[in-house]
Amino acid sequence: MPLAPANGIQIAYETFGDAADPSILLIMGLGAQMVSWDDEICHMLADRGFHVIRFDNRDVGESTWIDAPDFDMDAAFLAALGGDLSGAIYTLSDMADDAVALLDSLAIGPAHIVGASMGGMIAQTIAIEHPERVLTLTSIMSTTGELTVGQPSDDVLAVLLQPRPTDPEAAIEFGVELFQAISSKEHFDPERARQRVKREISRGVNPEAVPHQLLATIASGSRAEGLAQLEVPTLVVHGREDPLITVSGGERTAELIPGAELLVIDDMGHDVPPIHLPAVVARVTALTHRVA
Repeated sequence: MPLAPANGIQIAYETFGDAADPSILLIMGLGAQMVSWDDEICHMLADRGFHVIRFDNRDVGESTWIDAPDFDMDAAFLAALGGDLSGAIYTLSDMADDAVALLDSLAIGPAHIVGASMGGMIAQTIAIEHPERVLTLTSIMSTTGELTVGQPSDDVLAVLLQPRPTDPEAAIEFGVELFQAISSKEHFDPERARQRVKREISRGVNPEAVPHQLLATIASGSRAEGLAQLEVPTLVVHGREDPLITVSGGERTAELIPGAELLVIDDMGHDVPPIHLPAVVARVTALTHRVA
């Protein structure tokens, strides 16, 4: 993958479609690599006349891994819960700055911003802190940072926080188990999940990514006030079965952002299974037409 200098680090990215077309920036979530945006959705968007950019957030895949040898997740987590945020290696604002700097490196001005899960939180942060760079905002299976909405079930949180196995085969099975715990029950495909995990492992998996990024979401606090001030066409997509960021997170996001559209898919978990991709792409495309 090509690398772009961005915000003092290197960001790995990939593009689809014609660079002369309107740009859509796809931002992925906690510990997830750019390839979690399936090739299928990237091609679907490119076929609809968009220049699609997906990228690895800092600490994942082929982007810069942040060196923090003295980081103690347990201590930093407990301190953050008590209001001391000094243990956070970085925040969502830093990750939003990474994304904007990537657009700068690619000579792209305003873009359509689409984020999933923590990527939705980063997308929201870009809209709040860099509104001049956002044509439309799509927040998928994400939340507002308020502790009263979107909280994970205890069972899923326990799986998420388990230590990652270092043995390759065990790591693959752990990844499949994690995807099954959070994905749409009716549409989960274990072989599809296994191939995704293998692809991520082949690109490099940073064991510190999840704790660093989880603390970043906690340290960044609530975006409620900023979301309520947005003036950007917005689509919020959420699965009613989502056990990782429950549907109340999406509902609250749509409630806060003036004029936001809310699409709740009844049989969807914390994923966008292939059966629902056409509907989601159609809604994103319709949203972009509002500013065409």
